[in-house]
Amino acid sequence: MADYLTADKKQEIFGNYGKSNTDTGSPESQIALFSYRITHLSEHMKRNHKDNGTNSALLRLVGQRRRLLDYLKAKDIERYRAILKKLNLRK
Repeated sequence: MADYLTADKKQEIFGNYGKSNTDTGSPESQIALFSYRITHLSEHMKRNHKDNGTNSALLRLVGQRRRLLDYLKAKDIERYRAILKKLNLRK
């Protein structure tokens, strides 16, 4: 596990975007966690543009978040719009 993402930080993310601090499975909490990790890896890539391993991990995370967003959009459009607004994601 990366040192930038501590257990406390994860609980904070799940508490802010999920139903509770232990709500690790809801699409909203997963999307928020992926967004946090994507932001961190994007900053890393700005400094280390030749890091191919991190680049592939970043692309994989973006794809996972996209699939979760598509799932949420199909299931409940209001929750989808709410999480986009909360995380300032554009669509």
